[in-house]
Amino acid sequence: MHEIVVETNFPDLRLFRRGKVRDVYEVDDKLLIVATDRVSAFDVIMADPIPGKGRILTQISAYWFHAMEDVIPHHLISTRVQDYPPACRQYRDVLEGRSMLVRRSEPLTVECVARGYLAGSGWNEYRESGKVCGIRLPEGLVESARVPDPIFTPATKEELGSHDINITFEEMVERVGQGLAERLRETTLTIYERACRIAEAKGIIIADTKLEFGMRAGELILIDELLTPDSSRFWPAEGYKPGGPQQSFDKQFLRDYLLTLAWDKSPPPPQLPKEIVAKTGQRYEEALRRLIG
Repeated sequence: MHEIVVETNFPDLRLFRRGKVRDVYEVDDKLLIVATDRVSAFDVIMADPIPGKGRILTQISAYWFHAMEDVIPHHLISTRVQDYPPACRQYRDVLEGRSMLVRRSEPLTVECVARGYLAGSGWNEYRESGKVCGIRLPEGLVESARVPDPIFTPATKEELGSHDINITFEEMVERVGQGLAERLRETTLTIYERACRIAEAKGIIIADTKLEFGMRAGELILIDELLTPDSSRFWPAEGYKPGGPQQSFDKQFLRDYLLTLAWDKSPPPPQLPKEIVAKTGQRYEEALRRLIG
């Protein structure tokens, strides 16, 4: 059993930023991304970690980065500590299996979301207006229904602790320009559709996913994490039944538990029962097992 990592502190490395799950360090002209076992829900970091979660996220991201290499370049250099600069190697015990050395880039200010099914904020928006991010969908769709064709629904990238806000494609064009917006939409949908084919063959439905892109030396690249249970909704294909929420291999199980509490979704978070922590962890493990074996 590997040790639980809630937060990292590497005195010889310069901390670049701490996200909800990842601690990022500057190493020469690169970044070292360490996936901790922190888990957030409703943009609040829980007090209780999910043991092994960071290792699972790292393995899944690396798997997908390699699977999409012919679609678009990505930022991943290596997940092997022996390939890292010497200053990193003294922290091998923590870094092994839960870190990525990546190329630096200038992150774009929008998040690129692809949806193949109606869930979450997309379902809420459809119920109210029949549209998702300005895209009109057929009438009469139910929760978790498959949409006729996957749709691209961008969002703003907000600061830690704030909800990202869905925007229309036209609003995205105003932020990044027509040419780049069209390229992002096309690339996001290409990646999503390929991932869906790969995952469905392994018994997983990817209901939706959020991708992040950056610019490096004038070139668009894929960054951050990719197609993990934190950035996507993973459903077991064998239990899929439209008309309500689905079983999932992601933290939706944790969210569902939190919704049963009298908690107002602001810090401090409630203490999580051991059973909820264990069952959330099992869902991440199952996603990894099905995808990679």
